[in-house]
Amino acid sequence: MNPAVPSIDQLKEMALPAPVSYAPQTWGWWALLTLLVLSLLLVSARRYRQWRRDRYRREALARLAELQQRSNDLNALRELPELLKRVALSMPSSNWNAFPVGAGLPAKASCQSTSILNVMASSRASPLPQGPAALGNKDWQAFLQRHISQPLPADFSQQLSLLAYAPDATLRAMPNEQRQLLFSTCKTWVERHHVAA
Repeated sequence: MNPAVPSIDQLKEMALPAPVSYAPQTWGWWALLTLLVLSLLLVSARRYRQWRRDRYRREALARLAELQQRSNDLNALRELPELLKRVALSMPSSNWNAFPVGAGLPAKASCQSTSILNVMASSRASPLPQGPAALGNKDWQAFLQRHISQPLPADFSQQLSLLAYAPDATLRAMPNEQRQLLFSTCKTWVERHHVAA
């Protein structure tokens, strides 16, 4: 065997370079990654909070779908105004429920003499806030219209009053198209009403 010719035994395996790391190499990439993760957490937390806040809306829409399936039942029609009032009362951050009851009570009532209490017959507490449950026809219509961007029928609150208080014969005589229109208007309001932030 010729010593000048290399043998296969003399071959050595070449050393491979170190694997490339997927971790960012500079602080700028770490800062960008941190900012991206924080943004993702913030958006996720906000969506979760919105999802929880809209629970009343999802429940109302489910109940409304049940009522619409029984649109020929008088009890289903009579429940529509109550359902809208309950949705209005469940709306978070409304102006009408921002004032706590009794906020006007004096801070040091124990220091006052009892003779003042005998003179004043009315309560010294703040008046109860007037919510949607206490609104009448025109005020109720204005409340409903104020919380949705698209126009409602001009007599929508009157139609709801009719559903709540009309005799059974009047509700039975109501055409099916009018019933379906009421259900669709209620559904639109529940789906699209906006809440003051």
